[in-house]
Amino acid sequence: MAKLFIKQAEQYAAARPSYPTKLFEYIASKTPCHDLAWDVGAGSGQASRWLAGIYKNVIATDTSSKQLEFAAKLPNVRYEITPPTMSSSEIEKLVAPESSVDLVTVAQALHWFDLTNFYSNVKHVLKKPNGVIAAWCYTNPEVNAAVDKVYRRFYNEKLGPHWDKARRLVEDGYRGIEFPFEKVDNDESTESQSFPVRFVTEKEMVFEEYMTYLRSSSAYQTAKEKGLELLTEEMEGEFADSWKEDGKEKKVVRFPIYLLIGRVGEDRV
Repeated sequence: MAKLFIKQAEQYAAARPSYPTKLFEYIASKTPCHDLAWDVGAGSGQASRWLAGIYKNVIATDTSSKQLEFAAKLPNVRYEITPPTMSSSEIEKLVAPESSVDLVTVAQALHWFDLTNFYSNVKHVLKKPNGVIAAWCYTNPEVNAAVDKVYRRFYNEKLGPHWDKARRLVEDGYRGIEFPFEKVDNDESTESQSFPVRFVTEKEMVFEEYMTYLRSSSAYQTAKEKGLELLTEEMEGEFADSWKEDGKEKKVVRFPIYLLIGRVGEDRV
């Protein structure tokens, strides 16, 4: 997974959306203690920064040292490069002791993981019975009718053949992903009472920032490595024309977020 994001690490850090305050407030409200959080697949630290403002200490891990180079350096965040799978002894050495973590978060990365190994490690480090795991993904950007029409065609016809199969889990809003934890009840702070829980994040972008976002995708980079330029002059021209249609240089780009959240429970080992 990490190799898909190494070359565009700087683009990824600059172009990807941050996450809404409501998301972290909701997650934090489900953990009785705010001592230690483990942010897995931290990337360039979008989630780690938020957690650092709520939890006393944050351990942020990723398999890519290049991604972590672009993460904010904060006094209560410890960054660790970890292997894709870890034994219990490796978890205790690199991350945290057994039953010591209040919250495990995974932002836009759960679909890449070896879930059997990962869930075993989560159950090992989370406090019993109230330790919480929260994993979320965001789906395709929404701008306006004109831009979104071009994007849908670009996504389906150009990017489509180059996505890793794990992308399908994101397209489905994590509805089809295994999640063996006790569900946490929703409340009025969420957009719906469904599961996964839905939020929305917004990022104001000019045209070049939007194009940087498109180029930061793993499908685009995979095609580029094969010698294929998906954002041809013609394709980029179509995006430019659609962007100009409403006369506004800056636009609010919305990303739907789907959150899986649960507790480890009394008997989880």
